[in-house]
Amino acid sequence: MSDAARGERLRRYTVKGLLLVAVAAAYYVSAKIGLEQQLVRGQVTPLWPPTGVAVVVLMLWGLRMWPGIALGAFLVNVMLGPSILPVLAIAVGNTLAPVCAYLLLRRVGFHTALDRLQDALALVFLGALSGMVISATVGTGVLVAAGALPVHDFWPTWSVWWAGDAMGVLVIAPLLLAARTVRWPRGAPVLRWVEAIALLGGTAAVSVLATHSTITLLFLVVPFLIWAAFRFQLVGAAPCALIASVIAIDAGAAGAGPFAGHDLLAKMVILQAFNGTVSLTALLLSAVVTEQNHTLREIEEACGRLAEALSRLAPDETLDKWPPSRPEGRDHQKYHRP
Repeated sequence: MSDAARGERLRRYTVKGLLLVAVAAAYYVSAKIGLEQQLVRGQVTPLWPPTGVAVVVLMLWGLRMWPGIALGAFLVNVMLGPSILPVLAIAVGNTLAPVCAYLLLRRVGFHTALDRLQDALALVFLGALSGMVISATVGTGVLVAAGALPVHDFWPTWSVWWAGDAMGVLVIAPLLLAARTVRWPRGAPVLRWVEAIALLGGTAAVSVLATHSTITLLFLVVPFLIWAAFRFQLVGAAPCALIASVIAIDAGAAGAGPFAGHDLLAKMVILQAFNGTVSLTALLLSAVVTEQNHTLREIEEACGRLAEALSRLAPDETLDKWPPSRPEGRDHQKYHRP
């Protein structure tokens, strides 16, 4: 092997190693943020951002990124315990879940642009709800087997774990995918900026009111998500969904508003129903609007190409005399006798 080839190979390995370290760091940092709202044993939270980070990383760079995800999962869990073997098993479950979710999404031809209704449905049902069953089952089962969790707490803990991992995919993954396509809107009118700020502020205000009021007002958040999806598509809907979900999770952890007086399992049912509704509304509506806009642009482009082709093929005088007159002949005289 020549020196140039060895140098190129070393460069590729170095870039891949740095990328894996960056993935592990992103997993670790996002996990520390998620642990701020832990509900069970200091390590089970209703929003686990690393799952969304891991799924997006696999979508962008493929399965070769799984060692970075595994390293990040191990570093997070080794500090939480209970011992090295359960930690390794939990890290394996945390790695397998996004890998399986990615494989399922790739199987159905998922588009990272989330510009089709089928992409939104796939992310919800395959990426989040189905794929994250693995991490929740492995993690909760390991804690019970290690004696760190009572057997009767299996299902409440499983529900929190599964809800947290699923919400990480539903909330964080669309936000990261939308951020890839964001470009600074040059020449955007001032009213457009005012509308965006009002949308984000209104979503936050209504979410606080809905999740801290003794009256059932959670449905008030939905109109803001519809507004965001129709006016800004995924770029606007994803941040609004994140704002509403984070505020709801904080209220659920504090036992405020509609979460007051309920046990852990009931809180998770309410929280998952709310967050699931928020995510579904944001994803599905933004995907439908984006798909319709794309279809409309294709129709306009096709009409433009057709008009251009007709202008080249048909002379102007022919077009001016359209439709052409009936040629003279026997049949013509038959129906036009004086």
